Amino acid sequence: MAEPGGTVRDPEAVSRFVENFAAQLVEAGLPRMPARVFVALLASDDGVLTSAELSERLRISPAAVSGAVRYMARQHMVSREREPGSRRERYRVHGEQWYEALTNREAVIRRWEGALREGIASLGRDTPAGRRLAETLAFFEFMEKELEAMMERWHGHRRNLFGDAGEEPGAAPGQRPVRRDE
Repeated sequence: MAEPGGTVRDPEAVSRFVENFAAQLVEAGLPRMPARVFVALLASDDGVLTSAELSERLRISPAAVSGAVRYMARQHMVSREREPGSRRERYRVHGEQWYEALTNREAVIRRWEGALREGIASLGRDTPAGRRLAETLAFFEFMEKELEAMMERWHGHRRNLFGDAGEEPGAAPGQRPVRRDE
């Protein structure tokens, strides 16, 4: 297996890594096919593959790739882009994929917090169930604040380790990714 930059790799070793790490992500709750596609993208030098390339590497159907990418795009783990001059789509994993995935979870946590406040009001703060919900709410509020501070620290740490924190694999030096919310 040769990567675009000319790097030659043992395809069996790469396949074992993809399947092993994907299995770890499945254990953590990610569906199997999105986990495999995600790790295949992570393991490619450019972080970009077409549906046909993913189908070939993972020995899965284009429909399985499409479903996996649809799931991961909703989780902000990958993005779709058109190949210049082609109707084919490429799928890209970004250097900020974990940040994006966690940021997406923050929105879910905020919705849970609203539902928990409603539950506390319905059950009564002084009941055993109300206290349990209040503790759960306090946990999520704590996690939300800690996650925000942790992500700021991560960006500084990433800059120290890898230079410009916004660079993407295969991007020109100094080029930062365009975020979906820009």
